[in-house]
Amino acid sequence: MLIRFSFIEKIPHILRNKYVLTIIIFVVWVVLLDSNNLITRYRDMKEMHKLEIDKEYYMKRIEEDKRKLHELKTDNRNLEKFAREQYHMKKPDEDLYIILTPSEDRKIARKNK
Repeated sequence: MLIRFSFIEKIPHILRNKYVLTIIIFVVWVVLLDSNNLITRYRDMKEMHKLEIDKEYYMKRIEEDKRKLHELKTDNRNLEKFAREQYHMKKPDEDLYIILTPSEDRKIARKNK
């Protein structure tokens, strides 16, 4: 019988205490095994932070777009300018030359593939 439980003697006394063992099991459970473990919570918090940054960006874009829409609805000169810039519209007696930067040219080439 003494030989059979000799490995228990090699375990430090503090780890043989049932309270310490319970705390260790609890910590392992909370950190690794539970569905709401700390690793998952950390990932979720990181994702939430990223989404909050995205939210701020899109809220700024919405405000900017609302301002532009208001300008287009109230002033015909702005509407004409917008149509000329965005949709390359021109008057019948005009010539239109489009000058692209290299990055814009690459974007258009990717879209056409």
